[in-house]
Amino acid sequence: MFFPEGQIRVHLYGQPTDMRCSFDGLAALTRHELGGDPLSGGLYVFMNRRGTQMKVLYFDRSGYCVWSKRLESGRFISDWREVRTRSMEWMELKLLLEGIEVGRRRKRYRCEGQAQCLQQNESEARA
Repeated sequence: MFFPEGQIRVHLYGQPTDMRCSFDGLAALTRHELGGDPLSGGLYVFMNRRGTQMKVLYFDRSGYCVWSKRLESGRFISDWREVRTRSMEWMELKLLLEGIEVGRRRKRYRCEGQAQCLQQNESEARA
């Protein structure tokens, strides 16, 4: 995705989405649930219930594009109760993709084992 950073409108859908949806399903969600126009050139962001997969729908003059990312470990969001349908800045989307939730102090991923968590916490404390 190559966009002029100051001109992009990003819209986050604040409900879990069925990731089997593709171009037409996400465009219908954009129109009916978000009340937006998917042909406007904005980015429309959807996530699954577990918060491990994200799809971004946009229109690029010649047709719809869907960009998708699935995490092998961790989550994009930690709690659906805090997520609302809203507009967000391009920078917030980039931070979300890199694992940083705006307004949270902890990273999004969870450690698999207790020993890993202790080692990781010690290394973060030294840094």
